[in-house]
Amino acid sequence: MTARTLILATRNQGKVRELREPLSRFGFDVQSLPEDFPEIEENGATFEENALIKARAVASALGAAAAADDSGLEVDALGGSPGVYSARYSEDWPEREGESKDERNNRKLLAKLEGVPFEERTARFRCAMAFVLPEGEEFVVSGAWEGHIGFEKAGENGFGYDPLFIDPELQLTGAQLSREAKMARSHRGKAVAEMLAEIERRKLC
Repeated sequence: MTARTLILATRNQGKVRELREPLSRFGFDVQSLPEDFPEIEENGATFEENALIKARAVASALGAAAAADDSGLEVDALGGSPGVYSARYSEDWPEREGESKDERNNRKLLAKLEGVPFEERTARFRCAMAFVLPEGEEFVVSGAWEGHIGFEKAGENGFGYDPLFIDPELQLTGAQLSREAKMARSHRGKAVAEMLAEIERRKLC
């Protein structure tokens, strides 16, 4: 691997698409996690801990710079849930035939918020982004995106909870935004910008 190789510690192609372009412009040869890489147990109590767990595991195993994010949705009316359990929020719910995990997560979220008025459906996406070099240097940055949870899904872009998350200024869901518009406003876009600034400050590129 070349010195500028950067492994994104994810198989989520939505995240890969969002992160590859800004990181490539910064001079990195961005690669996704190899298909045969073993599953990494995310047993941290916070987004920051989980991001570091993943990035450290990849940097150590592959001998390359690694970036990992852990992100999720916090809904105020649900006491901050699903939080770090966002990706596996609906594991305790029965599957419907042909339904994806994202669709089941969204179905559960809408059910849990049934009867909650719009003004009380405040929420935010949070993202912690870890950058780790195989030599041991590492750091974590973060970003947040404030908004509301809608009453029904809207939009065909994005992934996860994007079809339900409404940006308060644009009055559009994350799934109604272009990739460029979403990166300019989102939790992950803000975290990536912070990561790039920190890489430059530390002269790691």
